[in-house]
Amino acid sequence: MTDTFDLVVIGGGPGGYVAAIRAAQLGMKVACVDKRRALGGTCLNIGCIPSKALLQSSERYQEANESLAQHGIKLGKVGLDLETMMERKDKVVEGLTKGVAFLFKKNNVQTFTGAARITARGEVTVGSDNGGGGRLGAARILIATGSDHMPLPGVEIDEERIVSSTGALSLPEVPGHLVVVGAGYIGLELGSVWRRLGARVTVVELLDSITPGMDGEVAKHLQRILAKQGLQFRLSRKVTGASKAKDGVTLTVEPAAGGAAETIACDIVLVAIGRRPYTEGLGLEGLGVEADNRGFIKVDERYETSVPGVYAIGDAVPGPMLAHKAEDEAVAAVETMAGQSGHVNYDAIPGVIYTWPEVAAVGKTEEELEKAGLAYRVGRFPFTANSRARCNAFTDGFVKILADRASDRVLGVHIIGPEAGDIIHEALLAMEFGGAAEDIARTCHAHPSLSEAVKEAALAVAGRAIHI
Repeated sequence: MTDTFDLVVIGGGPGGYVAAIRAAQLGMKVACVDKRRALGGTCLNIGCIPSKALLQSSERYQEANESLAQHGIKLGKVGLDLETMMERKDKVVEGLTKGVAFLFKKNNVQTFTGAARITARGEVTVGSDNGGGGRLGAARILIATGSDHMPLPGVEIDEERIVSSTGALSLPEVPGHLVVVGAGYIGLELGSVWRRLGARVTVVELLDSITPGMDGEVAKHLQRILAKQGLQFRLSRKVTGASKAKDGVTLTVEPAAGGAAETIACDIVLVAIGRRPYTEGLGLEGLGVEADNRGFIKVDERYETSVPGVYAIGDAVPGPMLAHKAEDEAVAAVETMAGQSGHVNYDAIPGVIYTWPEVAAVGKTEEELEKAGLAYRVGRFPFTANSRARCNAFTDGFVKILADRASDRVLGVHIIGPEAGDIIHEALLAMEFGGAAEDIARTCHAHPSLSEAVKEAALAVAGRAIHI
């Protein structure tokens, strides 16, 4: 053994690095093993962060082209420097990954680079590119290896003509026609980026609606807005094959319910049909770690697997595949290891789509409440009636609050509109403490602010909204 640790974390993404830092704060001797030399996992390197950087840049480009004139700001011809835009994205990523490395150094977390394999209980072997890893002894092992893109049968990703989200973040030029396979969060965000920059974008989705699992009313509203922005939708369609040529791709598409096939010619195909746990090469089967039929590792309420001393969190275990869910599980798992009381409220985990307008949601949808037979009331408030949204000229969307009919407890909040991903959090806090719609309604909100729409929606639950 090169060294022995109280905890060895496998994976340096949001779940892994947060777990390592928290464990070090609690006095543990900690090591973190990751394949990448740049810490931060998929999220920081090829996921959340670079995509949000490009979303921001593309929004500014579109604003300069289409929106600034109404504010009395006149510009000449606006040009696109894609190379500079990509360089900015890369600098954002580099700064944040270096920030994680700094936090590891500050908290005395040792880093090993290479592929990790659990070769025995209490032992992790790091591959030959480890920078001096070898075998690590571990009182406890935490699996935080994240996820990988889901493959699509008949469509081979080469990251050139047919790309995953990774390739879509680094295209060398704006495609003439981009086909996005999958109308989930990732597909819609990256489709929005390239549409703003000038691409024709077609979204092909197997289901009959976009954003599976989202509140139905919000999903329909989002689709109408994105269609006005230029995204074309082919719903209830499945992609069954792809033929690549030097200058593009031809997709074979069939109706989901059966019928005649058709072809779609395009320059680039983005496959974004979901993600799956990444546990390849960890040696879990030989160790006896149980997983479900989708590959998610089974854990108990302490995040311990079927093998004592081996834990798992984040995308490797069931639940929303979100960075912030992984972070909360990381803290809960490590604090439980230290004898404290770790806890994650899975009813209060937000989801955000960073299109424009943004979409944010937490808790139950109307469809879920109806299926469960729960009596509820609905309060809605449109951003067209919000003073700050009118001042900002961003009025698409609304706030929707679902509250228990008997107790008024907030059961779900759904927002489509400007800055939805930020203003959702007061609803989260209310739900975390079992708050009622009236609690939000009676809380003083600054004027003018976008958050006033949340207060008005809460008032609307009781039928007493002021500004509509």
